[in-house]
Amino acid sequence: MQNRQKAINLLGLAERAGKLTTGAETVINNLNRRKIKAIIMASDIHDNTAEKVDRVARKNSIPIINSFSAAELSQAIGKKRKVLGLTDAGFTKALVKRINEGV
Repeated sequence: MQNRQKAINLLGLAERAGKLTTGAETVINNLNRRKIKAIIMASDIHDNTAEKVDRVARKNSIPIINSFSAAELSQAIGKKRKVLGLTDAGFTKALVKRINEGV
């Protein structure tokens, strides 16, 4: 539970640092421009959106993290969003580490 909260806090930090793009269309556009290092997608996202993002992520070999609900993501960044894109390798590495420690 503690690592889960740390991971959520990290997303808020990335948002404030300007290392996060939000919203499915924006993330897809940035994916195509090779600016995204990892995608955080809500576990309760609509199937069509998930499929669209997943297709582009696979094409670009970008990992997708779907360990969080839409409510958790929205709370983390202070906006209602279901798809986030991390643009910084350091934040990505730190987030993956927290998740692997048992989110």
